[in-house]
Amino acid sequence: MSVPGSFAVLRVLWLLSVFGTVLPLDGGMLFPRESSSREVKELNGLWDFRADGSPNRNEGFEKAWYKRRLAETGPVIEMPVPASYNDITQDPTLRDFIGWVWYEREVFVPARWISDEGTRVVLRVGSAHYYSIVWVNGEKVTEHEGGHLPFEAEISSLIRRDPMKPCRITIAVNNTLTLETLPPGTIQYMNDRTRYPDGFFVQNIYFDFFNYAGIHRPVLLYTTPKVYVDDIIVETNFMDNTGLVRYKVSVQGAATATLKVTLMDKDGHCVASANAPSGVLKVVDVKLWWPYLMHENPGYLYSMEVHLIAVSESSTYEDVYTLPVGIRTVNVTKTQFLVNNKPFYFHGVNKHEDSDIRGKGLDWPLIVKDFNLIKWLGANSFRTSHYPYAEEILQMCDRHGIVVIDECPGVGIKDIRSFGNASLSHHLVVMDELVRRDKNHPSVVMWSVANEPASEMPPAEFYFKTLIKHTKALDHTRPVTYITDSNYARDKGAPFVDVVCVNSYFSWYHDPGHLEVIPIQLNAQFENWYGKYKKPIIQSEYGADALPGLHMDPPMMFTEEYQNALLQSYHDVFDQKRKQYVIGELIWNFADFMTAQAIHRVVGNKKGIFTRQRQPKAAAFILRKRYWRLANETGRLPPWTKYPCSL
Repeated sequence: MSVPGSFAVLRVLWLLSVFGTVLPLDGGMLFPRESSSREVKELNGLWDFRADGSPNRNEGFEKAWYKRRLAETGPVIEMPVPASYNDITQDPTLRDFIGWVWYEREVFVPARWISDEGTRVVLRVGSAHYYSIVWVNGEKVTEHEGGHLPFEAEISSLIRRDPMKPCRITIAVNNTLTLETLPPGTIQYMNDRTRYPDGFFVQNIYFDFFNYAGIHRPVLLYTTPKVYVDDIIVETNFMDNTGLVRYKVSVQGAATATLKVTLMDKDGHCVASANAPSGVLKVVDVKLWWPYLMHENPGYLYSMEVHLIAVSESSTYEDVYTLPVGIRTVNVTKTQFLVNNKPFYFHGVNKHEDSDIRGKGLDWPLIVKDFNLIKWLGANSFRTSHYPYAEEILQMCDRHGIVVIDECPGVGIKDIRSFGNASLSHHLVVMDELVRRDKNHPSVVMWSVANEPASEMPPAEFYFKTLIKHTKALDHTRPVTYITDSNYARDKGAPFVDVVCVNSYFSWYHDPGHLEVIPIQLNAQFENWYGKYKKPIIQSEYGADALPGLHMDPPMMFTEEYQNALLQSYHDVFDQKRKQYVIGELIWNFADFMTAQAIHRVVGNKKGIFTRQRQPKAAAFILRKRYWRLANETGRLPPWTKYPCSL
């Protein structure tokens, strides 16, 4: 493996470069939706692809690959988008490649988009891992640091220069992780020539999932009028049977515009309306958004249609954007998590965006299958471990009533150097982007700013105090947490969270094989955390690896019997503590997933209750029986959901 070019140097180089005629967007990040005034053109499919295998990984910039067709720079292969590139080919060097890779596709922009000067054309990338630079017809239009979140740029003027030419889109993506990225990592150079070839290096990571890379979510072109709805902020509440929807609409392109805001129910009937850019809509006989299995009509969504008209001396602009709205409240007490003022108990899963071949690439059949399994399981929630999931997944959660703990990519913050000012500044920007994207999803009930950081280190106190305060300033309607595996007495960030989320693996990573310690150690864990902080607790991870089909009795580690026994031991303690201050349990993990190669991993992490191919292990049936029992105990389910088949 060859040494990559200096990621830090390249980053500075391109941050200092001039954007030319096209600037990145810095406003809202509304999900692209078609309407009478907006069109969407998907660019998914096969793109030309080339990895920069030069010793310094910098040949693409030195020879300006973006200035001509990528195929003219050297050999290219076909690469599907969206998908991780790692598992697509038979080339092991590409599977583990670190550095710059290049994507390119030529598309024809509809003539009406080009001829109408009143139309904006925007290029949007759903996510690319990790650092991205985008060119259109050889001109740089934007760059973005961080995976898992969207970025976009207006390209209207650029494509109108030569309307007869196809639009050539080039995207360079670098998956190098440094101490200042999220997640962090380091590059380690092996200079002993008696043991390693010239230029050998490895990417060290501090998280237990494969560092998939590439363009992971859809690439789109979409249009708006020159005067357009840029952002909508919605906050909801209710009093008795009246729903309250506080809204704010941001407009770009004109100083003044006429707005009509209409809230419609599922049948398309208007239930409230207003003519101001901000205000409160009152909904009589409101239908609240409820979690799955908490109400006979979960996931109820209204539609907020914003209709804009702006008149200039020479033109009239009209824009229509419709936002799904779920009316609900979230509150936290010392012992409870409340949704719509009713106690809510998280019985759910941790997941990964991970599957065979496509890696982290968005895949609709997989998403729908996962939701079917979640509902079959009787789960009502999941955490987006350990990064923001696709917007399309959150939209599914909104519709199905699946509750989400929305986590940023702050996983593996283990080195004290990752608590510095540069890291914190980037972390704050990531939370800005995450809240900006997901603020209006009713399914999102809590923000998680990190997973298992070294929160006992002295700098962690200032780091997490600042980060959590910043996140609450961005959104005061949701609680904020981070996921800890630290000692309760030494955790520097716990005083600032609203809910304590604890990961523990008793009789697995600690006292392996000794199931008898679980009741003692788990009970002590809960008593210690609650005794010190007086905050509700979620068991945010627990579990054991199980190789499907491996059996042994008495149970031994890695067998399905051991996984079952471990889960049942945890559940016994949960049942004692959930009557007091434990408000949830999230199994690790929903499905087996890929990791880096290591002597303790047999082709990935096997803690899933489903295989990577979504087939159930014995533990899935243990959990299903438990989750449906927990749901039935609430007493708020309609009769048709109380006794699912095959329990």
